[in-house]
Amino acid sequence: MNKTAQLELHRIYLIDALPEPLTRASSHLQIYDNYIPGTRLRTRSIRDPYSKAWTYILQQRLRTDDDPPGVNRLAEMHLNEKEIQLLTPHHGREIRKNRYFHEFDRHLFAFDVYLGRLWGLNTVRIDFATTEEMRQFEQPPFAVFEITGNEFFEGSDLVTRTFADIQDEVARLGAILASFTESPDE
Repeated sequence: MNKTAQLELHRIYLIDALPEPLTRASSHLQIYDNYIPGTRLRTRSIRDPYSKAWTYILQQRLRTDDDPPGVNRLAEMHLNEKEIQLLTPHHGREIRKNRYFHEFDRHLFAFDVYLGRLWGLNTVRIDFATTEEMRQFEQPPFAVFEITGNEFFEGSDLVTRTFADIQDEVARLGAILASFTESPDE
């Protein structure tokens, strides 16, 4: 295992839209994730639309079979503009999203509004300092349902999907969830 990777503890939920007081016009970052085929690597370009500053990062997500959903390791290296141009894969392997931040109930939430062919997909991610804090966290009221650990919603899989694929998967998950919550007539 790479000892330079930092441990990440998080939970991710689908949401219908940004919750109040956020709007699409609220302060945000623009994120461009490019997945390098056949690897666990991606380049991430982050643009602050207000300062017009760019940050470029090469990232690798690492998981072990022992890691529960929401636990992984992230190794990253900051790059300059020339390095990012050398590493950016071919067109079509990119996910674009706007990321908004807001604090609720003493937790910082990162809301992602996906763009392009994934337009309509909205998620929220909450990071935690400990696994106990992550386990005890209760689903926020604006969340539709949790997708932590669902590989379908991992960026390396999402990059090959369309919003129609997302709708089909959400319908499938909704049907599964409904079957678990239905109580038998007695």
